[in-house]
Amino acid sequence: MHTSPSRHGGLSAYGWDDSLELSFAAHRAAGHEPVRVIAVDRGRCDVVAAAGPLRAVTGRGLDPCTGDWAALEPGGEPRLAALLPRRTAIVRASAARDSHGQVLAANVDTVVVAVSLTTALDAGRLERLLALAWESGARPVVALTKADGTEDVSDVLAEAAAAAPGVGVVATSAVSGEGLPELTALLTGTVVLLGPSGAGKSTLGNALLGADRLATGAVRERDDKGRHTTVRRELLPLPGGGVLIDTPGLRGVGLHNAAEGLDQVFPEMERLAADCRFADCAHEAEPDCAVLAAVESGELPPRRLASYRKLLRENAWAAARTDARLAAEQADRWKTLKRHQRAMYRFRDRQR
Repeated sequence: MHTSPSRHGGLSAYGWDDSLELSFAAHRAAGHEPVRVIAVDRGRCDVVAAAGPLRAVTGRGLDPCTGDWAALEPGGEPRLAALLPRRTAIVRASAARDSHGQVLAANVDTVVVAVSLTTALDAGRLERLLALAWESGARPVVALTKADGTEDVSDVLAEAAAAAPGVGVVATSAVSGEGLPELTALLTGTVVLLGPSGAGKSTLGNALLGADRLATGAVRERDDKGRHTTVRRELLPLPGGGVLIDTPGLRGVGLHNAAEGLDQVFPEMERLAADCRFADCAHEAEPDCAVLAAVESGELPPRRLASYRKLLRENAWAAARTDARLAAEQADRWKTLKRHQRAMYRFRDRQR
């Protein structure tokens, strides 16, 4: 929903609109003001309000993330009183590999997956990042970076497009400016940069921002790996409208309940599976399996099927752990309730 800049002051540049204003009515009646979280750091966070940036304390029980909209309780020490419901969220499996997900960014509209052209394309990793992006509810775009260091990018463009059906793929160079207008045309609202360290995210981000706002670092020649020059997620306004979130390089990206994201990345699997003899075909060795037939005919690359199977197994494992955790939490709640009931009955018996 479009909102004129004058209606919501400085927050319009950060994405505040009429629907957010409507959902904020109860908070405003309580004397709170809306803010957007720019960065989070050890129990405190940088936020932007209508009047400008502030440093705030994180309220008890809140776990804000860059991109969140929040209700600020003003005073001598500003404090976040509540978080507004997230429209979208990029969630990966936590570093501890437990059943909880880690939110990388909230209320994102476009996810730019950065892939360096100076190394061979890892299609499996690209598919993994795209599943993460699709599952968030945002729209992914693939930016092939460092095109100035590559003579012919046509083969990599084709390979990336095959791994990213329905996604815009653009070869870019922050040095020459190649592809930047085409990439910018695909960006809307809140944009987040995702990719491994050394992919050129911060350099690309600076080109989109039109200024050196993000720290960059050199990569090692032997493996094209870079230092994590971005150490925290930070939200910055883009000159043409919208905002940009840069993220630290991702060494590993575990999927967290990303079934819908996988369906988006591998749409051909559902289409082919509809012609399998068995409705529950696992596409392993079943007779009249349309997926395996597509591999034999060359319609479906074996690598693509192997990647799908790998990500599907990983996602199923993560979902099972989440279900087990929720079941355990429910059991704990019932145990606590029963203990309270028994204590109440004993107290009543003593009063008779």
